[in-house]
Amino acid sequence: MSGTFVGMPAFPEAAHRAVRDPVLRANLRHATHTIRAKRATAVGELSDWVELREAGRRIKDHTLRHLDRYLLRLEESVTAAGGTVHWAADAAEANRIVTRLVKETGESEVVKVKSMATQEIGLNEALEAEGIRAYETDLAELIVQLGRDRPSHILVPAIHRNRGEIRDVFVREMGAWGRPAPAGLTDTPAELAEAARLHLREKFLRAKVGVSGANFMVAETGTLVVVESEGNGRMCLTLPETLISVVGIEKVVPTWRDLEVFLQTLPRSSTAERMNPYTSMWTGTTDGDGPRTFHLVLLDNGRTDTLADRVGRQALACIRCSACLNVCPVYERAGGHAYGSVYPGPIGAILSPQLRGTADEIDASLPFASSLCGACYEVCPVAIDIPEVLVHLRERVVEGGPAVRQGNRVVLKPARGHAAERAAMRAARWAFARPGTLRTGQRLAARTRRLHPRTLPGPGRAWSGTRDLPAVPAEPFRDWWQRTRGGKDGAE
Repeated sequence: MSGTFVGMPAFPEAAHRAVRDPVLRANLRHATHTIRAKRATAVGELSDWVELREAGRRIKDHTLRHLDRYLLRLEESVTAAGGTVHWAADAAEANRIVTRLVKETGESEVVKVKSMATQEIGLNEALEAEGIRAYETDLAELIVQLGRDRPSHILVPAIHRNRGEIRDVFVREMGAWGRPAPAGLTDTPAELAEAARLHLREKFLRAKVGVSGANFMVAETGTLVVVESEGNGRMCLTLPETLISVVGIEKVVPTWRDLEVFLQTLPRSSTAERMNPYTSMWTGTTDGDGPRTFHLVLLDNGRTDTLADRVGRQALACIRCSACLNVCPVYERAGGHAYGSVYPGPIGAILSPQLRGTADEIDASLPFASSLCGACYEVCPVAIDIPEVLVHLRERVVEGGPAVRQGNRVVLKPARGHAAERAAMRAARWAFARPGTLRTGQRLAARTRRLHPRTLPGPGRAWSGTRDLPAVPAEPFRDWWQRTRGGKDGAE
């Protein structure tokens, strides 16, 4: 993945700083509460939402289990339609392919549709290093780019900015990137949008190369799909002479009919709309209509390794709706930058550590960036059990290594360190396997409860320093059951 976030602190430290920023918290609270309230209304309009959600889950699960077959079918379909398919094992290879393709056109600038895959690989930085300037055309991405900032949300990358901050960025930076902001620009949404439209229009009309991602790829026909709300995507996908799309291999769906499900669930879950204002689809090239040359770069970059993990692979079903971010109490308070990845929030907490591995301090901390409340699972339109994957990844971090293949099985690589955690788990396993010992320990804990400390010693101090230790009841449950029900102790 990209080095965009290298140098950032691990989640606990970054989140600690973020929660002390009152402006950031106010911006996030207002935006997330507004979006999720609208989403709830839009979803409530459909009587078959539960069935649509289950259908989406099954389509994604089936596709991931047969991904090799559908990717080969996709390649055949795109090639037959006049496109060229390139396979990129990692970010470096993808950047080399795109850079080479742009250079072959003789151009030194490209216009871009909002694409998390290109952010993941750091494409803008790679192009700039080769003398090629990439212009973001999505309004929120434009704000992030002009402000020399980082995206903090999947759907609304500039969600951490308020209108006054955006106005200041436009006035200060637009002139260095092209047409300057209009004189006397205010912070009203209409004026800000008009300033962006005027700034981008000249780029759309001038650019010869467009770069995009895709929300879906249809293996059956070789069709790519981009859904968006502003029309910038339609401009980037139709006006340039050359179109280069960088797409993660997990974005494929088997048939055209499968889109029926996702084109209902995605807009309602993301923008709370019944349908996307702009749904652009293209299949290869067509004489006299759209780009003359089309390249599809299929990106792996850790996805195959993630696919090998039967629990963790759920993350690859994500359709990037951002619903999980808008209901997450941790994201609402910490913001997207604290996650140190282009994929923030609950989905980022399970996707980034799998794509990048858990050796880095940032990625090792992400599975713990959750209260496990389950709100993310409840709103996910493809029913990704994010809490289950978080617990699974926490185990991997504690054990100390990534999942590795041994024959036909995927196991956790043994690790050094974390001796205290392993010792505690072994002790618990020993006690739970001996009912008599467990019963005696429970009774002893109940009788000595007045002597128990309010904080834990040693390494446990960090945990109990911000939490109250649970009170030990006056008698164990076993004794209560036997006394009140007259039943036999289940331990005997």
